[in-house]
Order: sequence, then C-alpha cells, then structure tokens
Amino acid sequence: MQKITRLQILIPFLTILIIQSCKENQEDITPAPNEPAEFILDNKIITIRYDGQVIFEGTIWNDEGTYYVDHKTDQATQEINQVYSWTSNSNNPVTIKGIIYGSPGSFPCEVDRRRSGRIIVRHSAGRSLSQLNHAVYDREKDCVLSVDFPGYTRIIPIHSDSLQKCFEITTTGNQVGIRFRPRYYQKHRGLSFYEPWTYKTWNKSVAGWCSWFVYFKEIDEEKIRKVADVLNEQLVPFGLEYLQIDDGYQQEPAGLPETWNIPNDKFPSGLDDLSNYISGKGLKPGIWTYTSFHQDKFAEENPDLFVTDDEGNPAYGRWVGYSIDGSNPDAIDKIIRPIYQGFRNMGWQYFKVDALRHLRYEGYNSHADYFNNRNTSLVEAYRNVVSAIRKEIGPDNFMLGCWGIRPELIGIIDGCRIGGDGYCYAGLAQFNSFNNVIWRNDPDHIELSKKESYRSCMVTSLTGSLFMLTDKPEVYLTDRIEPAKRCIPVLFTVPGQIYDVDPSRSMYIDRVDSEVSGDGQRIFDGGMESPYNLFLLEIKKPYEYWIVLGRTGEKEKDIAFVDMGLNPLDDYHIFEFWSKTYLGAFSKRFKPGSINPKYNCQLFCILKKQDHPQLLVSNRHISCGGLEIKDLYWEGNILGGISELVGHDPYELYIYEPERYSLQKYTFEGAELTGTLKTGHVRVFKLLSGSSGPLEWKIIYTLLRK
Repeated sequence: MQKITRLQILIPFLTILIIQSCKENQEDITPAPNEPAEFILDNKIITIRYDGQVIFEGTIWNDEGTYYVDHKTDQATQEINQVYSWTSNSNNPVTIKGIIYGSPGSFPCEVDRRRSGRIIVRHSAGRSLSQLNHAVYDREKDCVLSVDFPGYTRIIPIHSDSLQKCFEITTTGNQVGIRFRPRYYQKHRGLSFYEPWTYKTWNKSVAGWCSWFVYFKEIDEEKIRKVADVLNEQLVPFGLEYLQIDDGYQQEPAGLPETWNIPNDKFPSGLDDLSNYISGKGLKPGIWTYTSFHQDKFAEENPDLFVTDDEGNPAYGRWVGYSIDGSNPDAIDKIIRPIYQGFRNMGWQYFKVDALRHLRYEGYNSHADYFNNRNTSLVEAYRNVVSAIRKEIGPDNFMLGCWGIRPELIGIIDGCRIGGDGYCYAGLAQFNSFNNVIWRNDPDHIELSKKESYRSCMVTSLTGSLFMLTDKPEVYLTDRIEPAKRCIPVLFTVPGQIYDVDPSRSMYIDRVDSEVSGDGQRIFDGGMESPYNLFLLEIKKPYEYWIVLGRTGEKEKDIAFVDMGLNPLDDYHIFEFWSKTYLGAFSKRFKPGSINPKYNCQLFCILKKQDHPQLLVSNRHISCGGLEIKDLYWEGNILGGISELVGHDPYELYIYEPERYSLQKYTFEGAELTGTLKTGHVRVFKLLSGSSGPLEWKIIYTLLRK
C-alpha cells in the first residue's frame, strides 16, 4: 500500500496528492479490535495506525522546537483511553497539522462536552464545517480520534468517495493532546450490541402518517382509503411516503397468524386489497403489530411455545399476555414468521412492532429463572424474536421498534420510539447521539395542532428523525398543513455531538436489564419537555453552506455565532423562515427576539454575508434552499440557479441586493413569475409552476460605480 508522503503533510494545500493518498489508504472493512492504536513518533512526524491501517499522519510545528511528550494508555477496563500530549517549553504554542483517514461513514463532531459556551443540539447534512468539531468518528470501526481541551482545533473535510473520507486537521495550543478511543459506542457508551460493520442505518427520509392518535382503535377500511386519497393530493408531492395503519384492524384476541393476516369485519376487502389501494395512491403501506399473545386456549394447549411459570403453566403478564419463547425455534416458526411473511407478501413495507418493552420486562425479565434453568440467555431469546421479524420483512422495508429505548435490538430495528405516548422533545436532546448512527430516532406522532404543529414538525426535520403525522384528513385541506409541507422530506443527518446533550436518561440505559414493568415511562426513556431550546442543522452543498437554527423557547436572549460553530469574525445574514422576516446582517451575535405565538417557534436561516447579491432563502423547505436547489452560482454579475419545484406550490426566492448593485433583468424557465417586491435590501420573486419539475433562473445585475 502506498502511503501519503511527508511532503504532502508539510504542504497540505496540494489537494490532488492528498486525495490520491486517501484513495490508496483504504482497505477492506473488517471488525476492528478493541485495542490501542500504534502511535509512531519520528522526529516531528506523527503516524497513528489502527487495525492495520494508517488513520492519521501529521507534523508537529514549534518555532523553537522545545516541547515534551507525555502519553498514557488506560486499559484497566474495556473502555480503552489512549492519549499522547505535547507541551511547549516556551511561549510558542505547539501546532499539529495532518490528515485523518476514515471510512465512508466517518464524520467530524464533538465527543467531549465543551467547558464553556451555550450547548446547542447539532446535526449536519453533508460535510460539517463547524468550528466546534474537535473529533472524527469512524462509524464502520466504531472508533473516535479527538483533540483534548484546551486548545484551538479546526477540522475540514477535504475528500469523500465510496471508499474513504479524509479530513484536514490543525490543532494548536501550549498543550495539545490527541486521544484515541476504540469501540466508542460499544464500550464507552455501553451499547454492547452495537456492531456497525454488520449493518447500515436507514439513510432515506421516513415521512408518513399513522392512524393511532387520530382514530385510536376506531379505524376501518373506508377511513384509511379516504386518508390515502387526501395524502396523495396534498402531501405526497412534498415528500410524504408512508401510510401506516395502527391498532384496530386485527381480530381479537390476537395471537396466531390468522388473527393478524385476516382482518376483522371493519376491513371486508382484506389487507391485501388495502395495501394495493395505498400503493396505488403513491404511498408505501405500513402496518402495526405487537409481540403480545392473548389466545388463552392455544397457550394452554401448547405450553412448550411460551415462557412458563414455576408450575409449568404459560406465564401471563399485563400488556404482554403470554410470552412467546424466543429460545424455542418452533415458537418462532409457528407464530412469528408466518405473520410477517403474510404481510410482506401482501406488499406492506413499513412495520411498527409494538409491545417490545412488555415482552422484555413483563415477559422475560420477570421470568429470568425460566431462562436460567435452561442455560439460555433471555436477551438472546428476545433478539431471536425480533430478528425473525427482520428476516421475514427483508432489509428493504422499514422496521420501527416500539416503545421506549431498546438497546438490545441495536442492529435489528431501523428506528426506535425513544419515548412514551406523545411528542418527545426532550428525547431528541437526550438521545441526539443515537440518531442515524445507532438507528433513526422516533419522537412519536406529530399532530398539526395550533400550538405544536410548527414546533414539532421543525424539530423533527432539523434532527433528521422519523416524521409521522396523525390527523384527520380534513386537516390537510386547511392551512394547518403548511408546516408539514415545509418540513418534508427529512434530510439524512448525522449528529454534531456523539455525547448526549442531555444525559439524564441515557445514563440509566443499563436499567433495561432489571425492569419488570413497562407500564409507563422508565427512567431511561426519552422525555417530553426539554430545557434545550436550540436545534441546529448544517447543510453543505458544493455551491452553498446553510446554517439552520430552530428555537422552541425564549430562554436565550442572544445567540453567539461562536456557539453555533461559525467564525465570529465574519458577518452573517439572519432570516426568520416562518414569518419571512429579514433581521439584518450581524457580527459576533444576534438577538432572536420574541416568538410569534402563531408559530410557537422560530427558524433562522443563517448565511455568510457576501459583497454581491446572494440568495438568502427559498420558501420550499426549512432547509432554506438546501433541499430543492440543485445548483447556485454568482458569475459575471449573474445570480443563477436551478430549483426543483412542487407543482402548484407557490415558490419564493428571497435575494439580498447590496447598494452597489442594480437589478437589470431576470429570466425564469419552468415557472411563471407572479410578482416581485423589494423591501430594503431584500427582493422577493414569487413564482408558480403547474407541474413538478426544474426551474432554471437567472437574475442579472449591473455594478454601479462608487
């Protein structure tokens, strides 16, 4: 294998050579060991090798060359910490410059909580350029390489392809410490079933509708068909994909496959026909099931298929009914597999699997002796049940584990309902580090109520979480649909922090092993209201870099750019998305002002100020343009771009025009200009297209003499 040369490290601006080295430094991915890395110090050159690969090469800079090195590797537990520290003997700081190599799943982030400054829940879509990043996490190896505080660190992604990612890093200070932690989530975070080299997280938008909180069990065939009709017209064009029916279609008492695959009398056409109808409306059909079993006679006649009590009778528990014995392959083959084979054959593509907490707590934990007496792991038996469901539905269909945190099911489920019944604001800060690394977080249903619709839609989308509406279809024929339209589809994000911003729940996650009741939230399940009001999303495209900041409360009276990971020396435009208000250009910090009760939240589009006309924001999506804009340029006094429009949806472009520039003319191909208006330095162009498709636009300016 050809390695990067020292010359390339010493001259990092030779990007072509660096990229070539990145490509050559990639090997086949295998499970990485839980062992220290090899730090190789050769004069001023640092090389770090791990799992047979170079993961870092860099050079030490110090004008006087006087520094000393300390190092320590802590292997007292399975949480390996390895640190090398360089300390200056003079007034001149130590600077280390180099390249971090990672797998395609690597991303820059924070791994240790900052000692000062406001904490904001951060995510990124695309390359993160945040100046808060001091680490690179490699998901495929579950290892993290970071720089200790204090000191200044800058990490810049410089290359990405299907083989590898490379990051340029500069860190400087009187003391610089580089820390390596293998098996970070698995050992340091205590998630023993996390083996990311065996699975990938669901990287597509999950946006849909669920019947539960609007109809509860009062669903029927006609209601679902009506919902499909309305969703097809009102929300499918914007990115809504799933329609999931919940509790109320199955025969009662439910248990055997026929009680699930053959619905009750409220669905006379059958589930096969309903699945086809939903698909015909441009939606992916989703269905709810649970892992409980409530057919007394069958359980009494087949005790060998169930967990039994001390007398040898099938054990019965609240919510769970009779617990299917996951250590018995016959139980899985006779009860579990046929249910999901049937649904998959009917075309169902989204599976909400409920009562998983009850199977674990009331079913298995409460009868631990049953498994101990058989020298069987109850956790493995539990995973067997859910793994069988996963196998039957296939890897291409979405599986939601419900409800509460389910660390035992990591690697099996695609998403996890992290909290109880009701929208889980706090959970998105309590388990922010899990989202799209471990699984897709589900904060539960979104109701388009007057008070909560904008807030819950916004926070779900900004965090890249699972987005499921639950309203009567009539709601989607009113203006209450607006926040949903602007927040879907959901961009795929990764967390900006791989620690939990609010650790008050995740710190108790090991308690899942001792719970015997799932009746209500447990101490480790995600909460509802959060003290954290700020949610930030970075969106990096080749042609623009957007910062989007959501605010759900008024505790913060001013917000510093440095706390958002932005350069405090630059000026930034601030535009409030919901009210379509340009606040102005600011340096160092800005005051967000009062929240309009109509929206109950604020969404700020933040863009570095340029010395020429620039697009501030479009109105299509809360990404401020990051979703639908496919190209954007400023060239020869022409501001132009390509936008992907939704048919019949009014489209608006908000342009900042400095005083020295005068509008000359404009062209719009693919949509009709319905109006234009300038207020202060901001001009809005209003457009409308009769069908979905691309809009190519050009705005031509004249530069005025001073």
